[in-house]
Amino acid sequence: MPTDGAVGDRASGITDGRQSNRAWRDAKKCLWLLGSVVPGFVAASWLAVQVSGLGVFWWLAPIVTFGIIPVLDHLVGPDADNPPDSVVAQLEDDRFYRWATYLYLPSQYLSLLFACWLWAGGGWLHMTIVDKLGLMATVGIIGGVAINVAHELGHKRPQAEKRLSKLALVQSFYGHFFVEHNRGHHVRVATADDPASSRMGETLYFFIPRSVVGGVRSAWRLESQRWARAGRSRWTLKNDVLSAWLASVALFAVLTVWFGVVVLPWLIGQAVISFCLLETVNYMEHYGLQRQKLPNGRYERVRASHSWNSNTVIANVCLFHLQRHSDHHAHPMRRYQALRHTDEAPQFPGGYGTMLLLALLPPLWRRVMDPRVLYHYGGDIRLAGLSPRHEKQLLARYLPTCPRAERSRVH
Repeated sequence: MPTDGAVGDRASGITDGRQSNRAWRDAKKCLWLLGSVVPGFVAASWLAVQVSGLGVFWWLAPIVTFGIIPVLDHLVGPDADNPPDSVVAQLEDDRFYRWATYLYLPSQYLSLLFACWLWAGGGWLHMTIVDKLGLMATVGIIGGVAINVAHELGHKRPQAEKRLSKLALVQSFYGHFFVEHNRGHHVRVATADDPASSRMGETLYFFIPRSVVGGVRSAWRLESQRWARAGRSRWTLKNDVLSAWLASVALFAVLTVWFGVVVLPWLIGQAVISFCLLETVNYMEHYGLQRQKLPNGRYERVRASHSWNSNTVIANVCLFHLQRHSDHHAHPMRRYQALRHTDEAPQFPGGYGTMLLLALLPPLWRRVMDPRVLYHYGGDIRLAGLSPRHEKQLLARYLPTCPRAERSRVH
């Protein structure tokens, strides 16, 4: 059974939307701009190396993501404040929040151009292989956060925002995410049919290739079915998957011609880091959670209990409330600034930066998370989504902990 920390914010008091409209204001409003300055890590790395002469600053984005942000989140503490119902419409109409996401894209591609210039030997700094690897990791994290920006924009109705979503995905060569996430993942989330929902006992290193391959196959199948229903060939530039991949090929080709073939390995490397970062977040968000099948054979509707949440402030503002993932699945069209905390959602013991580090170390991840999955299901391991490869082992370990009345019905 987890300690008090395992329960996290479940025991904390939260607002429920009934407080006075006059008393509520978005205390984080200006902080949302932090997300749009993430691409500035490339310029900041270059400047820090110029001033200090220390190559370690090429690794600035990983240092901030996995070191500084978790510390700041711990110091600042959680924020479970929710906007009251009466202000949600006004909050979603405030264009300030939209521009906080729009601004990410020009910064994203300017930083990519700057990085290519540096990889190609621009400037008067000598970069070692380790330095270039650090810059590749920094650019990869920027591309990974860009996938999150695409995630926010891709759910919205305006066609301009959908186009911006597709544009944000070009750098990471992950444009099929636009199709698979919206039409695949949101339908099948927390079921065995969803490649992007991880299972209890499954390691990150097994999950990533399964999710990448499964996501590509699902996106292509969904788009092929869409064109088949229209009575047209899927081999068209209007195919969202095909056009997305071609856009990435065109971007990489232009950058290779412009800066030289020397940049191509670094472009490929940063793209791999970008989508692996996304898939690591996917691994975390639904680990071990499962929608139950109804008597009619269909799955229960998606609820807040089918996603892990975190209310740490700094990670949330840098990721546009991605950590309030439960409310996003319940209300996919809701803009990030209006997403709510709910007590029904299971809570991570830390922010995404901390949990990303744990996910990289499978024994530590399972030591922290498996008891929380079990706690979430009241001790009944059979309600969790289990890895088929580890199901017998997990049942043997945890089934004896099921409530006695439930255990009596196993056979």
